[in-house]
Amino acid sequence: MRSYLEFEKPVADLEGKVQELKILAEGGEAVDVEDEIARLQEKADQALSDIYSRLTPWQKTLVARHPDRPHSLDYINTLISDFTPLAGDRKFSEDCAIIAGFGRFRGQSVAILGQEKGNNTESRLKHNFGMARPEGYRKAVRIMELADRFNIPVVSFVDTAGAYPGIGAEERGQAEAIARSTDMCLGLGVPNISIVIGEGGSGGAIAIATTNHVAMMEHSIYSVISPEAGASILWRDSTRAQDAATNMKITAEDLSSFRVIDEIIKEPIGGAHRAKEIVIDRAGNSIETALSKMAGQSADELKKHRREKFLRIGRELG
Repeated sequence: MRSYLEFEKPVADLEGKVQELKILAEGGEAVDVEDEIARLQEKADQALSDIYSRLTPWQKTLVARHPDRPHSLDYINTLISDFTPLAGDRKFSEDCAIIAGFGRFRGQSVAILGQEKGNNTESRLKHNFGMARPEGYRKAVRIMELADRFNIPVVSFVDTAGAYPGIGAEERGQAEAIARSTDMCLGLGVPNISIVIGEGGSGGAIAIATTNHVAMMEHSIYSVISPEAGASILWRDSTRAQDAATNMKITAEDLSSFRVIDEIIKEPIGGAHRAKEIVIDRAGNSIETALSKMAGQSADELKKHRREKFLRIGRELG
């Protein structure tokens, strides 16, 4: 069963009728419904196209959170061969919210970091809905240090509402762990690339997204705080999340215009969840292009590029 968002109701109604007619046709209870199916499917496709051509920032937020949207493990399992996950931060424990390890991307060795939300109740609990604790970020630092030592590029898939805000996480140094992970990203002597595939929330995202090349899926979001939390702070009213989403400029188009990100990866009409294979392949092409552009650059050149890139954002937005 396909999941529909509230604003997709016109499409849901039409596609529901198409499905009913197909079931009737398969059961032999209708003489000829092919023309009607084709007509309704065309209307559904047009309705979907119209809706997605004018999505509001809040609607994009809902698409970015869609339960069927491809997650980090979907990208890793499709794009990365011989993937070997590594566990633990060698200080406290393993954190399944961040997937980390090494593999081969189209013949090239890469280090992989990915925030995984999970796709059912069991896996969501296992991965803590993609919200990492300090040990997750320290594991990321460990993987990046290995990648730097052996001259292996780093690829990150960003998808988190933010770092886990629990008491235990704070007691174990959540802010310090995020800062060290961000600092490690900035200091890498190898190319690093990040793609925001769903939500890019706060420091929890920046910790693995401070990279030479930052890309966003067309209907993903990237922000300093969630719209709900922003509304609670600004207006003391979380129900004004839609206003916050609009004013915070969290969409890929907004962030590209501010030069906060480097690339927008187009999604099929209806979002990434409707054509996962196409979206993942486009992400792979983006990674390949970015890696080829950085091939042959020295460690100093990569660090300088990264430093100037982020300092420029501050100067231009200031």
